[in-house]
Amino acid sequence: MLDQGAPPQQRDRTVPASPGLGARLMRRKPVERLVAEGGQGEGGSLRRSLGLWQLTMISIGATLGTGIFVVLGEAVPKAGPAVTLSFVIAGLTALFSALSYAELAGTIPVAGSSYSYAYATMGELIAWICGWCLVLEYGVSVAAVAVGWGEYLNELLDGTIGVTIPAVLSAPPGDGGVFNLPALIVVLLAMTFLLGGARESARANTVMVVVKIAALVMFCAIGVQGFRSGNYEDFMPLGMAGVSAAGATLFFSYIGFDAASTAGEEATNAQRDLPRAIMLSLVIVTALYVLVAAVAVGARPWQGFTDSEAALAQIMRDVTGQAFWGTLLAFCAVIAIASVVLTVLYGQTRILFAMSRDGLVPKVFSRVHPKTGAPRANTLIVSLFCGVLAAAVPLGQLADATSIGTLFAFALVNVAVVILRRTRPDMPRTFRVPLSPLLPALGFGFCVWMMGSLSTVTWVVFGVWMAVGLVFYFLYGHRRSRLASSEVK
Repeated sequence: MLDQGAPPQQRDRTVPASPGLGARLMRRKPVERLVAEGGQGEGGSLRRSLGLWQLTMISIGATLGTGIFVVLGEAVPKAGPAVTLSFVIAGLTALFSALSYAELAGTIPVAGSSYSYAYATMGELIAWICGWCLVLEYGVSVAAVAVGWGEYLNELLDGTIGVTIPAVLSAPPGDGGVFNLPALIVVLLAMTFLLGGARESARANTVMVVVKIAALVMFCAIGVQGFRSGNYEDFMPLGMAGVSAAGATLFFSYIGFDAASTAGEEATNAQRDLPRAIMLSLVIVTALYVLVAAVAVGARPWQGFTDSEAALAQIMRDVTGQAFWGTLLAFCAVIAIASVVLTVLYGQTRILFAMSRDGLVPKVFSRVHPKTGAPRANTLIVSLFCGVLAAAVPLGQLADATSIGTLFAFALVNVAVVILRRTRPDMPRTFRVPLSPLLPALGFGFCVWMMGSLSTVTWVVFGVWMAVGLVFYFLYGHRRSRLASSEVK
């Protein structure tokens, strides 16, 4: 209580009121602070060792293979031969968002990707929601791709030694098994590479990406020999609704082009190379997806893709009449899909690294090993979580859950690039989205449209996931936010 007899100048000294809940939820982290903290973790720092080539390979490694080797068999029954159109629609949706990612990655080159972009433009609560969606996008997609890896491993074992892993140990509950052991194994193998550091992981990934591109080119060269134009006569048997539904599922195939943005604190010249890596990888991946899908549907009637998660290897075997080619493709697919697991798992750990540094998740996720420059504890925890998830949940449910989380995060990125243009027009940008705000608005609209094409069950799962995330934020992150602590000081 102020002394009524005190001089006027003393009576006017009041303690500043603490910001209300709304202001605390909307507090934004300055771009300069985001960049200045780049690489800093608990007990050490990330190492800058990745150039344009490695960054591009990370994006291709995280993207190429998922839709073609795994999800194609899930999407064709929804759209028929028009699945090629579904790939184009999903690619356009990814392209609009990729333009926004490229601008923000060059402007804010940090590990948090869209989480950090949202923190700088829309405030802490939206950043948390975006980060929680990225946990769903990256973590669950690792599990989904690992499930498909097991399918191709069985194809490889069958073609080489004539045995397969029993269904009880190669499929999750609900798909005829009890525990998907191969899915767990590939996640643990990726974890082993990541524990060695970013440079070593990038080298292994580059080799695997070259193998997967060669495998897809080989498939096209052989598969086209079995092409039948009659397979395209009823181009859109399930209508535009089927094309849209397949496109929403196939958007899962484009998850990963943004993986390069998670390497912002380990790139040697992040502002120059990140935008180039993102755009270059998306162009290469889209071209290969459309080409392979067109050849695959031409070589096999669309009705034959039902429940086929190793479709390309089977088509190779059918076209040639020889088991060798299908076995060879299965071998390449085992390597190719492993690279997706490796690079997406990498992205997940770096996003949690950034969220941990901001205090929104426990400190253990930003602890850096001084010798390798890698967040080891983070990598171990995420890998074990994703591995168990892959071993216990069916592929289709994982793919759709990943797609909705990704679309939501991409929609926010398109909003963030417009906001940053208006609030910080003076900031140097190494890449600018053309025709802004038109193209970001189109990117946002496409994301919302494709989210609407997903099933009710997927929306329910997404709603539950977001509710859990908000509970965690208000019980933990909101109270421990380092941005809030610095404001109090």
